[in-house]
Formats: sequence, structure tokens, C-alpha cells
Amino acid sequence: MVFTPSLRLLAVSLVALLEPVSAIWPAPQSFTKGNSSLYLHQNINITYNGEPVRLSTSSSSSSSFSPSPPNNVCGPDGSGYEGLFTKTPAQQQLVYTADYPASSLNSKEIVQDGVSRALGSIFSKNFVPWMLQPRGKLSEFEPDVYKGQKWIKSLEIVQTTKDANTTFKPALAGEVSEAYSLTLSAEGDVKLTADSYIGVLHGLETFTQLFYQHSTGTSWYTPYAPVEIKDKPKYPHRGILLDVARTFMPVKNILRTIDGMATSKLNRLHVHVTDSQSWPLQIISMPELAEKGAYHPSQTYSPADIDAIQKYGALRGVQVYFEIDMPGHIGSVSLSHPDIIVAYDQWPYQWYCAEPPCGAFKLNDTKVDDFLGKLWDDVLPRVTPYSAYFHTGGDELNRNDSMLDEGIKSNDTEVLRPLLQKFVDKQHERIRKQGLTPLTWEEIPIDWNVNIGKDVVVQTWLGSDSVKNLTSRGHKVIDSNYNFWYLDCGRGQWLNFDNAGYAAFSPFLDWCNPYKSWRHVYSHDPAANLTEEEAKLVLGGEVAVWAESIDPITLDTIIWPRASVAGEVLWSGRIDPATGQNRTQLDAAPRLSELRERLVARGVQSSSVYMTWCTQDPTGKSCEYPLV
Repeated sequence: MVFTPSLRLLAVSLVALLEPVSAIWPAPQSFTKGNSSLYLHQNINITYNGEPVRLSTSSSSSSSFSPSPPNNVCGPDGSGYEGLFTKTPAQQQLVYTADYPASSLNSKEIVQDGVSRALGSIFSKNFVPWMLQPRGKLSEFEPDVYKGQKWIKSLEIVQTTKDANTTFKPALAGEVSEAYSLTLSAEGDVKLTADSYIGVLHGLETFTQLFYQHSTGTSWYTPYAPVEIKDKPKYPHRGILLDVARTFMPVKNILRTIDGMATSKLNRLHVHVTDSQSWPLQIISMPELAEKGAYHPSQTYSPADIDAIQKYGALRGVQVYFEIDMPGHIGSVSLSHPDIIVAYDQWPYQWYCAEPPCGAFKLNDTKVDDFLGKLWDDVLPRVTPYSAYFHTGGDELNRNDSMLDEGIKSNDTEVLRPLLQKFVDKQHERIRKQGLTPLTWEEIPIDWNVNIGKDVVVQTWLGSDSVKNLTSRGHKVIDSNYNFWYLDCGRGQWLNFDNAGYAAFSPFLDWCNPYKSWRHVYSHDPAANLTEEEAKLVLGGEVAVWAESIDPITLDTIIWPRASVAGEVLWSGRIDPATGQNRTQLDAAPRLSELRERLVARGVQSSSVYMTWCTQDPTGKSCEYPLV
């Protein structure tokens, strides 16, 4: 038979359908696998740059496993485990220490923390993949534990360059390599190579996604040996914007969001920490801000909370940075400093802001500058050690606010623009002096025509035209296109309407409907319709989670797995290098279903992808829409 290109493609496709689905998410740039099974035990030999990864005698961590040897089980070398459990703590090879606490932010401690977390995910937070196999066919997917067990023997971690001090506080997106390679031989030797500790963490995450829990409950295996992966992200900025001002999110919810991000190789958490509705951020030098601006004393973030959130992110390769939106979206300051705010709680609100209770800084009052000087002197030194950015907001400033300002009494753009220019220049200069890079929303340079520095990163949300506008002018951009990546949209109005407005507003859709399904999120390309030079200025993107109608109970289901989907767009790109074509939902859905199971097993309450009838067909064909 002569293999024409079309027949060759068909043959490749048939082989792919016969192979077990391996759900590495996001899709690696290069990935080959086999079909041999290997088992993993917690006594795997692990080294980092040639040195054993060992348990410190001062560690108080305890394994979730019994310290006694398993019964009737041989190790990777065929021997028993007696020696492992009789060595002193200083000599004992660290194989699995649950919740190992890094003692400091240095490469070895972070990697040890990551190893502990990775093995914990495999041994303690894994799942039996019955829902991903045809009904009654799980036994054909998982190996027989009573026949010829082959074990993974070693994990060699090699970091090729030494982490600079700035690695733990990345200077700018893309300045720290996130690339890694991972090989798993048929004989059970694993080698993970990366340029930085962040690359090591990504490689460890990929390693965990090769393994499942056996249905017997006492074994963990990969069916994919040998494996070879080479991987790096397409975009350096892959994030989530989380609004904690409209609805307070407890620290534990933020930390769990970071866990989901690390699983999905997302690396930026943008915390929108204040707004007109509330001021939950404790300011040491101005305690009245949170005392009067928070919804309740229990709904505030202390300096210790902020420090803990940022450190937690740093240990997982996630940079946490904050936004204090201004000069609009700042009305909650009026509760403690009414003399520097205009238009707070004005009615009808539509004349003064996008949503109640409004409130903006006075743009021509020296007391505002004094207030902000004191604020920045307090906040910026505290967040600088773990962040490269600070976001100063700038969206949706309403000109009519200044009509109520006795120092201006005008809504004329030509009057307000120079005042806003001075305001933005001053705040960005203060940000820079602390070694941070300013971010701003797109309205500042586009709607107000305010000049900003070339270092300033602009966050867009109003669509692809804004990205084109800004990149054509040489600005670096983070894309949060509301048409695709606003995850709170499509869930109905949060406003109420009296009977007079019923007919006009029924069925009470929100402003940005429809709901952004994971398939719609997956279809977005941040660099669409850009020139090659313009596309280089797109640093990446963030999905937005505005919290008018979201609370801690619903947070996980709103974010996940849709944020993971955007994560694959930003990590892997829309084009599959193996085919040269856009990745399809048919490829993504089975892998995303598996990722969702991993998220749930790790304590993240992700929404489902589709029903079990669909997930039990690993080819995805059962739930493919038939083209007639």
C-alpha cells in the first residue's frame, strides 16, 4: 500500500485513538510516551544537583504514612525496607515527608518543599481513574499488582543555573526561565532538568500528572513509560485577577486558589484588594482605613496575612501582586477620610460610576497626595520582597465626579486630563522608587490619553481592539478580554429591579453575558490579528474573577477548571506544534476532565467538564457534535 499524506494522517490518528489518554495539562511543547507500567513508592531515591534530598533533624513534619515497613512488598531494588526505617533522621533518605515546610526562600528549600508536595499529590491526593476509562474496563488500563512489578528507582533533579537573589522576586515577566525537561526511562530512572527552581516546580507538577492510584488502594503507577517531555511557556504572564474587595475571600480560599494555579502552571495572582465597596487591607500607619472601611473586623487582611499569601505563592512559583484601584473605585476611603473623596454614595449612581457606591479621589487637592504618600510608605516596602509589580488601577473614572469637587467643578476632559496626568506620574514614580513596575488599566492611556512610561504594563479588558491599539504604540500588555476571560459573567444581574423596570430588564442578564464556558475560554487568542512585533508586546493574560455575586462558597466552581483552560492557551499556545493546527476541544476535553479530577483530589472544588458518559470515552468521540 502506498501511504498518501491523507492515509498517513489517518494512520497516526488511529494510533493516537488506541493509545491511553495521558492528561498532561497544560499540553507540553514536546511529549512522547510509551505504554509500559511502572510503580512508585515513597522510598524513591531523590537527588538535587547530585546531593540527596534529606529530612532535616529539626523538621517537625510527619508523614501521612505509617513509619513501619509495608508488608510483603519489595523495593525497587528487590530488597525490603527495614534499612530505610532504622537509619537516623539525618541519614535517612527523604522520600516522602508530608507538608514539608521550607525554612527559607532558597533554591534547595523550595525544591524540597516542591518534592514533598509532588509526592503528597501522588500518594495522598490522587484518584482511581475509573471515570476516564470505558465502563468496566479499568482493569485493562491499570497494571496487575500481582504480576511482575517494576519500580521507579530514582528521581534526579538537575538545575543548570544558580538562582539569583532576584529569582525569588522576579523583576519582570520572562526574566526567569520556566523551561524544563523530564525523562522517564523504561528501567525506572527519572531525570528532571531545569534552568531555575520555578522550572523544577513545573517539572515536578508534570511528574505528578503521570501517576494514578491503583484500585487496590495501596499502589501508585504510571502506564506511560518511557516518557520524554521538553516544555516551556509561550507567554511569561499567566494569571488570575481575584477581587477580594466586593466580597471578602478568606486567606484559606486564596491559598487554595494558589494551589490550583500551581497545578495548572499559572504564575501570577493579581489581588484586587480594595474598592468603593470595602477596604479590607490593614494599613499599620492608618488603621482607620480597615477599621471603618472593612465590612466587619473579621474581614480584613493583616500584614501577616499578606506576607503569608505572598510566601505561599513564591514556594509554588506563583507571584502574588496587589492592586489598589485609583483615582476611581476608591469610595471606601470616604468612610475614614471623607475630605479627600468626591461622589461617594451618590444617587442615581449611573451619573458618577459604573456601580454603587461610587467615590473618587479629588484630583486637585494636596491632602490626597499626602494621604497617598503615607499609604505607599506603609504598603510598598511590605510587598516588594515577593513581587515585581504593583497595580494602580485607573479604570472607569467618571468625569462627572469632578463636578462635585469644589476644587474643580468641571467634567471637561481638557480640564481633567492634566490633573490626571500629574496624579498618575506621581503614583508611578513612587512605585518605581520601591523597585516595582507599575501596572494600569487601559482607560488611562486610551480614554484619557495620559502618557505613561514604557516600563508600565497596561491591562486591557475591552477587547482585541485595545490590545492592537496599545501594542501598536509600543506598550506592553496583559490581556483580560471580557468577551472571553471574565469568569464572573453570564450568571445574571446582581442588581434588583422594581415592578416598573421588570419588563425592560427581564430576564435580568448581566452586562457581559453570556457565560464564558471553558470551550469559549479555550477559543481566545491574545495575539490574534497582531503583527509579529506587536505580538511580542503581549506578556500574557489574566482571567478575571469579579466578586459582585461570588463568595467563598462558590469561588472554586467559578474559577476552575476554566482558569486552567486559559492557562493552557497561555502556556502551550493555540497551535499544536505536532499538527500545525489549532488545538481542538476534542483533544482538550479528555485531558481537562482528568485535570479536573486531580484538582478535586487536591481539595479544589472544580466544576465538572461534562458527564461521566463522556469521560468514559477517552477518545471523546461519544460526545462530539455530529456534522451533517
